Amino acid sequence: MLDPTLPDRFTGPAAWAGAEMAARPEAWLVALSADEIADLEQAARRYLALGRDVGEIAKETFPLGPFAGRLAALREKLLHGIGFEVLRGLPVERYAPEMTAAIFCGVGAHLGAARSQNAAGHILGHVRNVGADPDDPDVRIYQTNARQTFHTDSADVVGLLCLREAREGGESLLVSAETLYNRMRAERPDLLARLFDPIATDRRGEIPDGMAPFMTIPPLSWHAGKLTVFYQRQYIDSAQRFADAPRLTPAHREALDLFDALADDPGLHLRMRLRPGDMQFVYNHSQLHDRTGFTDWPEPERRRHLLRLWLSIPGDRALPDCFAQRYGCLEPGNRGGVMTSRTQLHAPLG
Repeated sequence: MLDPTLPDRFTGPAAWAGAEMAARPEAWLVALSADEIADLEQAARRYLALGRDVGEIAKETFPLGPFAGRLAALREKLLHGIGFEVLRGLPVERYAPEMTAAIFCGVGAHLGAARSQNAAGHILGHVRNVGADPDDPDVRIYQTNARQTFHTDSADVVGLLCLREAREGGESLLVSAETLYNRMRAERPDLLARLFDPIATDRRGEIPDGMAPFMTIPPLSWHAGKLTVFYQRQYIDSAQRFADAPRLTPAHREALDLFDALADDPGLHLRMRLRPGDMQFVYNHSQLHDRTGFTDWPEPERRRHLLRLWLSIPGDRALPDCFAQRYGCLEPGNRGGVMTSRTQLHAPLG
């Protein structure tokens, strides 16, 4: 049974439909001006002159001029608005890797604190196909060229900077969790209720000390007046390999299948192709993202490559206690990421 305090329907800016957003690119696509690019470049040059690791960039060591106001507005859009934005036009083709990384990490530092994306402690992630097997339950899907399916990442905000596109495919898809809730509430409230149950999600081998190899966080949580989503269907399915993981009932599977089917509805999700120089930021607590499968270029230097940031945002929403299984500390601005006893934070450039 659904919590009686849940709304019948969400109507705020985060409850958007893909067809609506496709018709209103001005709501989410921002072209960088020459002055804004120059502002980012001067801050990056100043930081690199310090001779410090890019992973140590903070807002105070990456001072911006007018563009700081743009990023403050972006932060509000992520937390309280539609939940995503694309900044277009960064001329990455003319930068050395250190310059590109400094600009991207500097932008991230004005939004929040960077978090580790894997057990190795990578603050700056590299999203590319390394030839891993997508069917291997210890492989994370972003290391392959397979479709990811709609999911959330283990941080408040995920940022992507496109360096190179695939030859074919690799489009980015976004969908609103509140919109999916609205449709399921109208069509199958009985199945919607099952998404608020604790459901096992596989850690894919990156296990913090003292933790189980899976988490039991509901796909949807209602806490402090906010609907929060936590979802990765492939990892839910692979968690069933653990004998002590809670079993998925037929009703759970039916609910998950409907959630996936609605997310796959072209009228509900927004599809975009990120170009080189695009920076996409997505709020994981209200949005799910996906990437279609792709075919890469044969030449290694042309293959699809994106940089990724996971960010913890000061002043963000409260999360329910069960999120400590993944986020560790639940303090806004100091939560999320993957931490084990072997983790040492750094920002690999290649």
